[in-house]
Amino acid sequence: MVRPNYQDIARVAGVGTATVERVLNGRGGVRSELVEKVTLAARTLNYPRILPDAYHRLMRIEVLMVRPETTFYRRLSQAFESIAGTLDPFVVVQRSFTDEMNPDEIAKRILSTDSTRAGLILAVPNSPKINAAVAAVAGRGVPIVHVVTRASETNGEFVGINNYAAGRTAAHFIMRMARQSGPVIGLCHPIYQVHRERMRGFSDYFRDHPGDVSFDWVGFSRDEEQYSKTSLSYALEKYPNLVGLYNAGGANSALIDLLRREKRGRDILFIAHELTDYTSAALRDGIVDVVLDQAPEAQAQRALDWILFRIGLTKIEPDPSPIRFITITPEGL
Repeated sequence: MVRPNYQDIARVAGVGTATVERVLNGRGGVRSELVEKVTLAARTLNYPRILPDAYHRLMRIEVLMVRPETTFYRRLSQAFESIAGTLDPFVVVQRSFTDEMNPDEIAKRILSTDSTRAGLILAVPNSPKINAAVAAVAGRGVPIVHVVTRASETNGEFVGINNYAAGRTAAHFIMRMARQSGPVIGLCHPIYQVHRERMRGFSDYFRDHPGDVSFDWVGFSRDEEQYSKTSLSYALEKYPNLVGLYNAGGANSALIDLLRREKRGRDILFIAHELTDYTSAALRDGIVDVVLDQAPEAQAQRALDWILFRIGLTKIEPDPSPIRFITITPEGL
């Protein structure tokens, strides 16, 4: 193989040959972010030389998430871990979790300067304090990507499904598959914009397709088992002829357990999000009829691709379109 030269490294790193020469010969005077680009480019091209110790600096991409107890965020975290193992050893993906109901703590974590970041990936809810923290970090020049939901409307790329379309899809299935006429309810977590978008799509579909099946009530489950159980119990009592249920968030296990014990549980058409052990078993048992899965593995890959693109480690711009959600029925398991 032909040995790579300074021009090759400069082309891959997106810098001048003089910068490459200064970095590889340890001459100093080069900004840290350019040093990192040159170092990684040299390693990518298998440049046959041991780089100065001063330049063996890790590029840290921080991922901040919530709800580690949920299957979805465990899948998302595991996806980041798996993908990180395929990256250059100088790129480190650091995952951590925070309390979704504590915006002050989330903002503090976002603003942290305890260690240098090459990029920041956020899967946290939005609030004025969180939005301000994101703006401040973006102002420092740190690339930011939002996964699943947006912590800021104005700073950073968003990687996620088309949540409005997901809500309309759920309504479409209920309208077409409902076994009789009657009311339909929805459950969601009100602090998440993406849940509100799903419920807006769900509601709009029923508005656009009036008929004997109607969307009558929405409950706020907070994605917690007890709140979900209480909301559905109330709805079952309020609507003895309930025909459909759409859960736009998590905590499906409490809903599934309640419907299993309910005499008419299998007569209620249930559309849920996220394929888990609980929803898979419920699909087989006839408790859940359709699952809309967000494909967190694809979201993690796209989010890291955006960060690598923004810091110049790849020249290929990621696809900006929404991640396609996966529709799963009992026959598709």
